[in-house]
Parts: sequence; structure tokens; C-alpha cells
Amino acid sequence: MTSKKNKARSPKEANPKKFKKKTSVLVTDKVEFIDYKDVNLLNRFVSDRSKIRNRRVTGNTVQQQREIAMAIKNAREMALLPYTKRVSQARTGRPPREGREGREGREGREGREGEGRRDRNESPTPTTAPEAPGAVRTESLDGVEGVAVTA
Repeated sequence: MTSKKNKARSPKEANPKKFKKKTSVLVTDKVEFIDYKDVNLLNRFVSDRSKIRNRRVTGNTVQQQREIAMAIKNAREMALLPYTKRVSQARTGRPPREGREGREGREGREGREGEGRRDRNESPTPTTAPEAPGAVRTESLDGVEGVAVTA
């Protein structure tokens, strides 16, 4: 009995799904020269986030894809195309998990000393500078201390 590796496959078994090869936009529009200043053409080969689309997606040949990529990069350098675009999405936050404690409530995290962790709202510890003769300590309304030197 022959093994599966040695069996010669028929063309139908090798590729059961038939697909139509994509035609390039460059061929359909009969574009002979790809110019970096032709922003409308280059925008067809760029995704909504300004990423260069794949050859597989656009249907370009290797040489066409290389020329498109270089033209897009040149157009980006000349500020004709953006490097990135912001896509605004309304992201909804995850609902809190039920039955589980937050990060603060884990055992072993609360009473550790010397770790240097502090609350986000807590201000950093002020450092004291050596005061000059005639210096007066001042404190503003927001609690920031300073030293004013009078002559």
C-alpha cells in the first residue's frame, strides 16, 4: 500500500476551491506611470488607517506593488498623504467583573513597606533646598511650596 505522501495528486485535489485572480486597478484604469503626486490613485492602495494594502488584496504584480509602495512613501514624505489617520470609534468599557476583587484587594499587596507605590492622587514628597539668608517660604493656594529670596 502506498503512503499518502507518495500518491500523486490530481489538479482538482491540489486546489479544490476555484478563485478568480484579482485584476489590478492600474490595469483597469490603464495607468502607465505611477506618480507620487497622484494622490487620488494612491489613496486606492491605502487602507482607512493609512496602511499600504497587500498585493493579494489589490491584485498588483510584484513590480506594480513596488512602484506603488515607493510612490506612497514619497507622497508621505512630501506631506501629500498622511502617515496615519485617526479612526474614531466609540469604545465601550468592560463592565466590572462580579465576584472578583480588584487589584487593591489582593492578599499580600496591601501591607508591603518600601515598595515605593503611592496613590495616583497623592503628590510626590517635596524636597527641601538649602535656604539662603533672607529667604522666605511661600505656599500657594494649590499647596505647592516655594522659596522666595528677598534682597
